[in-house]
Parts: sequence; C-alpha cells; structure tokens
Amino acid sequence: MAYQILIVDDEPDVELLVRQRFRRNIRNGEYEFFFSQNGEEALKTIAGQPGIQLVLTDINMPVMDGLTLLSRLEELSGTRRAVIVSAYGDMMNIRTAMNRGAVDFLMKPIVFEDMEATIRKVLALVAQLHAAEEQNRRLSSIQQELDMAARIQQALLPETFPPFPDRGEFELHAAMLPAKEVGGDFFEFAFVDQDRLAFAVGDVSGKGVPAAIFMAMIQTLLRAAVRQRLSPGACLEHVNETLAAKNSRSMFATLFYGILNVSTGELQFANGGHNAPYVLSPRGGVRVLPSEKRGILVGALEGIVYETECCTLAPGEAIVVSTDGVTEAMDPQDELYGDERLERFLSEHLALPVAELVAALFASVERFANGAPQADDITVLALRRSAV
Repeated sequence: MAYQILIVDDEPDVELLVRQRFRRNIRNGEYEFFFSQNGEEALKTIAGQPGIQLVLTDINMPVMDGLTLLSRLEELSGTRRAVIVSAYGDMMNIRTAMNRGAVDFLMKPIVFEDMEATIRKVLALVAQLHAAEEQNRRLSSIQQELDMAARIQQALLPETFPPFPDRGEFELHAAMLPAKEVGGDFFEFAFVDQDRLAFAVGDVSGKGVPAAIFMAMIQTLLRAAVRQRLSPGACLEHVNETLAAKNSRSMFATLFYGILNVSTGELQFANGGHNAPYVLSPRGGVRVLPSEKRGILVGALEGIVYETECCTLAPGEAIVVSTDGVTEAMDPQDELYGDERLERFLSEHLALPVAELVAALFASVERFANGAPQADDITVLALRRSAV
C-alpha cells in the first residue's frame, strides 16, 4: 500500500509542484498525497483519511496555523509523524514546533532533494513505530491469554482451606506460587473413602503454558486414580504409562503421591523422582521420610514400576511435601536456600498450625531471596494428623 502524506500549505502552487516532483512515486503506488490549505482543513482531511502517516505543514497559515495544528495532532493517537516547514532563520518557531511533536523541519524555499530525503527518513521512522505498536498489541494479546491461563490454572488447584472443616482427624493446607504467569507445579487431594485421604504434589519440567497443560493432564489422571482406588504405586504407573505413550515433547514430572488413613495414621506412598518429604514430630523433631524405593521421573519412559511404601504418622505428626522451588530459591549472591536451611526452618516452626506453617515457609523463602527473581515455581503441602 502507498504511504499517505498530507501537505498543509496555503500557497496555491504547492500541490502542482509536489505532484510534478513526485509523479514517478505516485505512478508507482509508493506515495499518495493529500493537500490542505490550513490546519482546520488538515484535521478534517485526517478524520476522513486516518491512514495518513506523515504531515508536512507550513507554520504561517490562515484559520489555524501550523503550531496549533501540531498541538492538535499530539492529541490524536497513532504512529503519524509531522515535519514543519518554515522560513530560514525562524528558529524560535522551529523550536516550538519540535517541542510540540515535529520530528524534523524543512526550510523555505524548499529544496526538493532535501524534501525527498526527509520524507524517506520520517516514513522509515513511522514504519518502525508501526511495527513496534503492532508488536505491543501482540504482546498485550499474549499477556491477556497468559492471564486467562493463570486464572484457569489456579481454578484447577484446590482453593478452599480448610478443605474438610467437618473432619477433625487432620489439618491440611497447601499453596503454589508460580515463577511466571502460569507454572508447572501443582498439588491435589481428595478422599478415597471415609478414612483414606489421597494427596499429591508434583513438579512438571519446564515453565509456561506447555508445563501448565502437562500439569492439568496429570491432575486429571490423579483424580481418575482416586476414583479407581489405586494404590500409590499403581497410580504413578497409570499416570506414567498414559503420559509416556504420547509424549513427543519429552516432558516429565516429579510426583509424590500418598494416601493417609486419617484414623490409624497409616501412610502409603510412592515417590516418582520427587524431593523427599519431611515428617514433623512434636517430640522427635524433623526427619526425612524414608524412601527405599524412590522411582524415576514420571512421564518420560514407558514400563516403569513404582513401588508402594508404608509408614505411620503418630498423632500430632505432620508430613510436609514441597517442590524444589523452595530449596533451589536463590538470593542476590546466587546462594541456594538449600535443604539445611529448610530443615532448620521446619525444626523451629514444627508446632505451628499447618496454614501458618506454609505461610511462614513462603515468607522465609521470600526474605532469603531478598528481591532476587523467582526462578522456579514454589509449592508446599502440609498435612498433620490430629493429636489424640
């Protein structure tokens, strides 16, 4: 499409001279010229031709002069740019014009070679501005989509805490903070039957929308496993086989899945390459949940066997499952939060109610990071068996 250029000048021979000088450009469809004799006519022309990208305007004109026109053009949105035309030595008006948005100026009498060069230069600038504006529109659209994806992802996670207020046998709280708009961490919990509570924490490889979609697939499979009352090991095998069979992007996840009998304290669990959870005991301090059969990552390879292991949570004991976004959080000096700092934190706060414990851990990581960018999603789930 031709660049549209508006010439604003009250001299009657300007249009003839411009059309004569640029006849080849006009004939080749490069430029399309419009002409107005004052600022008021120019604004009407722009209203009828919003595609005009360049305005060359004289200063001294009847009805509305060029400086007033420049002020009005500043009020209009878009990438349109203006060049002022002034008599030689009229530096005060030129400075005023530049302050009102003119990007260049031409001297009278006009040297057409200079005019051609100025038109090419300013139109190149307009093209750059238009490309930048288009890019901003695309980025804004992407951001809106990411915001929507983030809201959908948060909606997939349990949001109401305490989740089972009529059950006094346990306390449960969890939270996830994505490093980007959408993340790959997740948590899940649901009753298998009257006494057995299933819970899971996972961390998908990568970030952004692909990780969030992979996460949603795992959550769906986990919910199906709960309905089928699969053991933790069988559950991880089901999730792994389903994902690995159609995993062209070679994505994977770490996944811890447990089932706690809230009446007896029996805990069955399986670990698919996830960070080892911690058990918090009011009398025995903090210990790593032993796992002799920790499996490999979930979703990467078919045919993997995941073993179900067992232990017992005594009354008052809690299990804390987190993703590596906690231990791998970094401060401005690139020091890691680390396992030792996490264990010390849990030792100092093990008596807190689980909701306060999770909130305090997030606050501890934030203080440690001290403004350093969050590099990974952070998820923590805490489940305590009530004291008898």
